[in-house]
Amino acid sequence: MSKNFDVIVIGAGPGGYIAAIRAAQLGFNTACIDEWKNALGGPAPGGTCTNVGCIPSKALLQSSEHFEHAGHGFADHGIGLKDLRIDVAQMLKRKDTVVKQNNDGILYLFKKNKVTFFHGRGSFVRAVAEGYEVKVNDQSLIGSHVIVATGSSARALPGAPFDEDRILSNEGALRIGSVPKTLGLIGSGVIGLEMGSVWRRLGAQVTVLEALPTFLGAVDEQIAREAHKSFTKQGLNIELGVTVGDVKVGKSGVSVAYKGAKGEALRLDVERLIVSIGRVPHTTGLNAESVGLRIDERGAIVVDAECRTNLPNVWAVGDVVRGPMLAHKAEEEGVAVAERIAGQHGHVNFNTIPWVIYTHPEIAWVGETEQQLKARGVAYRAGTFPFMANGRARALGDTTGMVKMLADAATDEILGVHIVGALASELIAEAVVAMEFKASSEDLARICHAHPSLSEATKEAALAVDKRTLNF
Repeated sequence: MSKNFDVIVIGAGPGGYIAAIRAAQLGFNTACIDEWKNALGGPAPGGTCTNVGCIPSKALLQSSEHFEHAGHGFADHGIGLKDLRIDVAQMLKRKDTVVKQNNDGILYLFKKNKVTFFHGRGSFVRAVAEGYEVKVNDQSLIGSHVIVATGSSARALPGAPFDEDRILSNEGALRIGSVPKTLGLIGSGVIGLEMGSVWRRLGAQVTVLEALPTFLGAVDEQIAREAHKSFTKQGLNIELGVTVGDVKVGKSGVSVAYKGAKGEALRLDVERLIVSIGRVPHTTGLNAESVGLRIDERGAIVVDAECRTNLPNVWAVGDVVRGPMLAHKAEEEGVAVAERIAGQHGHVNFNTIPWVIYTHPEIAWVGETEQQLKARGVAYRAGTFPFMANGRARALGDTTGMVKMLADAATDEILGVHIVGALASELIAEAVVAMEFKASSEDLARICHAHPSLSEATKEAALAVDKRTLNF
């Protein structure tokens, strides 16, 4: 016998579980289906982000940052340590605890908001008079509306499938049991740089092979240059413009044949290799063809600007659709779709979605880069302020980087803000709020910021747009 729901959400990652909670808040009888399992086989909602992405990677980044501070920064504070070592097993145990806390938190939120949770793989069966039949395990559910939020999977290198032992995706990179002497990264994307940073801090010799001739091509060029300089100084070996050839797995590691930027034949031998060349939408097992759900050549579910698919009352959000594969973008789409189902006007502004890379220094940005503005022929003014001139940064002992602000030359509206430095992930929020409210650089320049604080660098960058910084 089928169970009927107003809304069925397939997937409990950031887009899915947030959509389910918002739908329930709006009075809909809501079900959420998710197949992630924990080590004991129990439910582990939260998707890639919580289980093998955002959350565990930040836990390892925090642990490795503590280790690096203890080994290289404490002496400046008059703190001496002897016999410094890393217990990788304990570090991974802590990471797993953080993940479980998030899993349990989502299950609690489902209970609190009266969302019915089903643990298993959800798949379409057929369209019916009441909506759509969805199967999970041996149960049949009927939903008037269905929201697909099945996320994405790591893209494998052709000819070198993931074995999660020697050739690693983000999943395997998060559970390396001991510090490798040598570690290779193919691709200098967010996941690769963050995981490379973790193991470099703990003692691995890390080499990054990037096919593009430029480093972090999506980032503002000035910011990317500053980041590249800092990463190189830390000991990351970054090779740009390479062409990867054969990848062979042996008893002791992985051998990568590649051509350098000048076409020279080279080889990289490492104990482990992390492949970070992007992600692909995940629709395996969804049985989309049974209802005629349209999927494009990239494997993404086709949606319009409001996340509607080609089927009436079927929606899709997050990594499985167009747009940036970011957890917070998925969350905003999930909320917007639930509100649209309720007849409200859901809001997602793609122009003010922040991006963050949680390396050291952190990199964060919102809006357009200087190269994008030039390509569009937009007249703009730019202002920068270095953290080396910021009192709080000096006190922290971390003066790497800067804040950069771009504003329309005629109207002064802020068009983009780019930060490389300590806590950039937190500082970018002010810029997002400012841009969402169409603020000008003059607006931020006139707002009182606490002293001493890193946020003063944002105020000074706004002043710099008008060439009137006060502290540099």
